Parts: sequence; C-alpha cells; structure tokens
Amino acid sequence: MLEPDFQKGDGLLPVIVQDEHSGEVLMLAYMNRAAWDRTRSSKEAHYFSRSRQKLWHKGESSGHVQKVKNLYLDCDQDTILLKVEQVGGAACHKGYRSCFYREIGEEGTLVCSPQIFDPREVY
Repeated sequence: MLEPDFQKGDGLLPVIVQDEHSGEVLMLAYMNRAAWDRTRSSKEAHYFSRSRQKLWHKGESSGHVQKVKNLYLDCDQDTILLKVEQVGGAACHKGYRSCFYREIGEEGTLVCSPQIFDPREVY
C-alpha cells in the first residue's frame, strides 16, 4: 500500500488542503503518522499542531470540520494533498474561507475576502 514517507521532515509532512469542487486552496497544515492514521480512519481531517505540539481535529472548536473526499501523495511521498468538503464554510482559524484570504494587488494594495466568523466569539 502506498504510504507517506514520514521519515522525511522529522516526521511531519506538509498537507495542502483544497476544496473538492472548486480546487481553491484552503490551507496548508502538517501531519504526522498519528494524524494520517486518524484522518484515514475517520474521513475527517486531523493535523499536527506545531505550535501546540499535539494532534488536532480540524473544526474541533469551531465546528468547521473538513470531510476528506480524496487523498493524494506527491511523487516523493513527502507531501499530502487533501480534497475536502469544508463544512461551515471557514477553513481559517481567523474566520475566513481560506487561510489565503489576503491578496496583494497591484501597487501593493491589499484585498481581503469576507470573514465568515469572528474568532473572538468562537475560541
């Protein structure tokens, strides 16, 4: 069976998360073996938090879970791509659809997507 190579990256591999229908990149996170196994068994995204040094279920606080529809590995088996159904509409812990909610426009102008929820009310 094809598996990620967790020996690379000190046991943490980057995970690119995309909306299953639009292909929009929602976020970048990291997985260790435990997060990978839990994601595979539950069909919902689990990641490893580098700041908190622990496993976390995406949406455990906000309710904005990610239902995993497809799993992909890159050619070197050291990057994971998840295609998900983003329940609740927000992937970003700051309340936006995508963690990439800020676009640097022409002449350095900043364009932001609308905020879906206020994190001060959720966390």
